[in-house]
Amino acid sequence: MNNTPTLTLQKRVLSFDVDQTLNVAKTPIPPEMAKVLTKCLDYFEICPISGQKFEQFLIQIVKPLKDAGATPEQLQHLHLFVAQGTQYYQYNSATAENADAPAADKEWHQVYNYPLSDADVAKITETLEQSARELGYWEADRLQEGDEIIENRLSQVTFSALGQTAPTEAKYAWDPDLKKREKIVAKCREKLPNFLYEIGGTTSINVAAPGMNKEFGMTHLLEELKVDKSQVLYFGDMTQPGGNDYPIVQMDIDTIAVRSHEDTLFALRGILASLGAGVI
Repeated sequence: MNNTPTLTLQKRVLSFDVDQTLNVAKTPIPPEMAKVLTKCLDYFEICPISGQKFEQFLIQIVKPLKDAGATPEQLQHLHLFVAQGTQYYQYNSATAENADAPAADKEWHQVYNYPLSDADVAKITETLEQSARELGYWEADRLQEGDEIIENRLSQVTFSALGQTAPTEAKYAWDPDLKKREKIVAKCREKLPNFLYEIGGTTSINVAAPGMNKEFGMTHLLEELKVDKSQVLYFGDMTQPGGNDYPIVQMDIDTIAVRSHEDTLFALRGILASLGAGVI
């Protein structure tokens, strides 16, 4: 990283929600965002924290950054905090440079993982399906072939009302005011109260063990990167009470609430300009 004595806002870490903060939900970050984030890797540790599974991080973030020209040296400053930060992956440059490495995910070393038990996964899955069916929100007939509504992400279970691969327009239209998901969460809490329920993205509900939210992820980020919370700037679109970014706000981490990835892109360009990084 550049040895810049006075970074913008005295920050060392830029941390982000993913869907609707860095990209349109469930799609790769756009090329202009990839270019800007690649430049940010020269100045900051870049730490996305999302309910997405690891494979989605590779598709939505890592591949576009590589396509934008991110080098192995730059990728060492990218930290993937998967499933709300209950799993953490670091770039493994030695493996990445090995031509015999069998798969892309071998480039990434899992530092930690806090999975749910099989019994808890089963209870959560059953409760989500029952609650959605009772409310008339179980729409399996709208799934794309091979897709699923409930997904085990190891340390959390995620309900996505229309599946992972539904058209973006359909996802945005399904629950724009969060009312459907609020009803599902309320019914789930009646049936299975001792778990954490958070609304995220456009159609999703993340369910995890108590305390396994983005506060958990951010706390581990601070420990793993050996930084103070005053050195972190966070971007998220669900910063309201009940949103999956709200635990970050409650930690008194400096947070920029955005409505879309365009807002984030505008802010990042301003930060880079203040560092003399030029126009991107």
